Order: sequence, then C-alpha cells, then structure tokens
Amino acid sequence: MKNLKYIQLGSTGFDQVPIDKVMNRDIILCNNKGGYSIPIAEWIVSMILQIYKNTKEFYNKQYKRQWISDYSVSEIYGRRIGFLGTGTIALESAKRLKAFGVEIWGCNTDGRSIKYFDECFSTQEMDEVFKNCDIVVSTIPSTKQTYKLINKSKFSLMKEGSSFINVGRGKIVDEDDLIEYAHKLRGIALDVFQEEPLCENSKLWDLDNIIITPHNSWVSQQNSLRSFNLFYNNLKKFILNKELENKVEIEKGY
Repeated sequence: MKNLKYIQLGSTGFDQVPIDKVMNRDIILCNNKGGYSIPIAEWIVSMILQIYKNTKEFYNKQYKRQWISDYSVSEIYGRRIGFLGTGTIALESAKRLKAFGVEIWGCNTDGRSIKYFDECFSTQEMDEVFKNCDIVVSTIPSTKQTYKLINKSKFSLMKEGSSFINVGRGKIVDEDDLIEYAHKLRGIALDVFQEEPLCENSKLWDLDNIIITPHNSWVSQQNSLRSFNLFYNNLKKFILNKELENKVEIEKGY
C-alpha cells in the first residue's frame, strides 16, 4: 500500500500496528481514544459498588438458597479513590463517582490539575496514591516504562482493606505479586491480564475477593455510533488537510 498516508484505528491501543513502517513513511496514525470511555467508566463504578456491597458473596448465597445477613457491607461515601492516569476513562469515571460523595485523586505525568479531580500527583509521586487511597484504579497504557510497574513495591504500600482495579492493560501489573498481596485487599477487579485469555490454571481464579471479566468493560451498543462519528469527521478533516483528532504520539506510547 505505497500510497497509504493515514491509518484510523478502532482501538485505543496500537500494538497491532507495524510501528517501524508507520514511522519510516510518516503515516498518520489515529486511535479511538475516548470511544469506549463511557462504558468502561460505568464498569469501574459498578466494580467499586460490587466490592463494597459484597455483591459476589450475595450471589453465591442466592445460588445456594441461603438467607444470611452480611454486616461487613459498606458504603463508598467519604472514600478516597485514586486513578493512575487521568485520561478520558478516568475523567468519565471521576465525573460519575463525584455523585457518591467521594474524594478523587489522580496521577499523571506532571501532576497537572484535571477537572473532577480533587488532587493530582506526578508519576514520580505515584506512591502517594497507593499509600493514601481506599481504592486504586489503573487506567494507564502499556509502554516499556509501565511494564509491571504495579508490583509488590506498590501493593505493599496499600492500606489494609483497600481495593485494586485494573482496566488499563494487563502487562502493567505483576500478577504474581498481586496474588501474594491479595489477602490484605478488600476487593480486586480485573478486566485485563498479562496474557489473554486468562489461562484456566491461573491462581487469580482461586482468589475469593476478586471479580474477573474477560476484557469486556468496553462493550456497549452505542460504541458503533461513537466510532463512526470519529472516523467520519477525521476523514473529512484529512481530505481538507486539517488537524486530526486522536493522533497517536508513537514515541510516548499513546
């Protein structure tokens, strides 16, 4: 495809793209950042509520036809929720979580302030999020710098009874370290994994306090319309030689 000048992805990640060819030929690469942020944000809110309302345990009791009260159920009001990454997924999540009366912290490259976030820290200050938040949500992309960034050094900082959620990329988390520290966490929710599908003999399946979904948080019947609008508007801009939306900065990894 010697005349190829522009690639529009339907995904946010671009691992499937031959980066060397794109860069050598100065091909414009755009992704679908933000296209799935609303359903993913709803998934995050749902997981937080399920963890604090012990929904999984109630489902198990229902399946066994057991009428047993649970006084460990809690509320998220007044909790502090920290997002690793303050992009569109975190932004849409923070917007919705604000209605629950929680405090929202965020972590981005330079600690810049973001709407809906009460406090933001730089990447170098990431430990503050792990040490002080009741719930840590990872939404950051997978790059060389973030590979297994979340490991025992981070999990050891987390408060007893706090929770961890990952909806970014599986390779960010050292799953063995997560399993080792799972006992100190109230709940874990994972939609992404180091290897997908998650193998049947993974010890993650055996954790009592985990919710596992098969990279499914992005699914929504409204995605097609959002994607179409982005593709259509970007194609018009390309034809008119205007600046395109969601241009990927390949060197940064997103």
